[in-house]
Amino acid sequence: MTETESAVSVRDLRKNYGGFAALDGVSFDIRRGETFALLGPNGAGKSTTIEILEGYRDRTSGTASVLGVDPQNGGVAWKARLGIVLQSSGETGAVTVREQLTHFASFYANPRPVDEVISAVGLEGKESSLIRRLSGGQRRRVDVALGIIGRPELLFLDEPTTGFDPEARRHFWDLIRKLKAEGTTILLTTHYLDEAAQLGDRAGVIAGGKLIDIGPIDEIGGEEARVPVVRWIENGVRREQRTSEPGTFVAALAKGGEPLGLEVIRPSLEDVYLQLVGDHEEAMASA
Repeated sequence: MTETESAVSVRDLRKNYGGFAALDGVSFDIRRGETFALLGPNGAGKSTTIEILEGYRDRTSGTASVLGVDPQNGGVAWKARLGIVLQSSGETGAVTVREQLTHFASFYANPRPVDEVISAVGLEGKESSLIRRLSGGQRRRVDVALGIIGRPELLFLDEPTTGFDPEARRHFWDLIRKLKAEGTTILLTTHYLDEAAQLGDRAGVIAGGKLIDIGPIDEIGGEEARVPVVRWIENGVRREQRTSEPGTFVAALAKGGEPLGLEVIRPSLEDVYLQLVGDHEEAMASA
């Protein structure tokens, strides 16, 4: 992938803390305009990777390019091209929603209109409320608003919907799809695998500081991991069979009558992810 095609390019990224390797040779690219989900358990290296790409943490070795710039050397002009939504906000909340957004908008040459952003994140009616008096979910929406008001080329979303109710999450997903349609590149970390499946074009799975799989959302884990499972009860015993042709298999089962407890399960991204991480942890434990 050429530099003009990639918003992010990482090669053999390593970060050591004494004898501990938080990142151990991670390599990936993120295409311009795509939504890339970086998935992994707590402590896997996701936050370290993102902090390096945002320019907040130096790497031990390897190379990184973000919007054509080494993040270790990125200046103010480069940072203005980024939008960042951290896991938690450090804001005091002693100002109103509108005051905070207006203040942040003043940092950018071509910000989004404040009212447009307030509407986009679902904070209409809360413009004059002090941020400290908002609910946790509403404060999270303020974080997202601050991340997008500068029309970023690349948006980092670190667990963006923590504290959102189901309706707010759906509203947020619509916003992310709109940003993507406008050409924004998005790097998303989330523990909600349905969110990654809904929003991501591709995903990378990181565990123990290593990238253990990467690819389109519907191909992560390979074909074998996505083979459906047919489950049923026979003679009081629960049985199951993995098969790429569940319809044919079920039809054969049903020749002797409707099987009890019949269900066909197609592995979700969450199923595949848990299998990948589990297999990796098992391999590390036995190494």
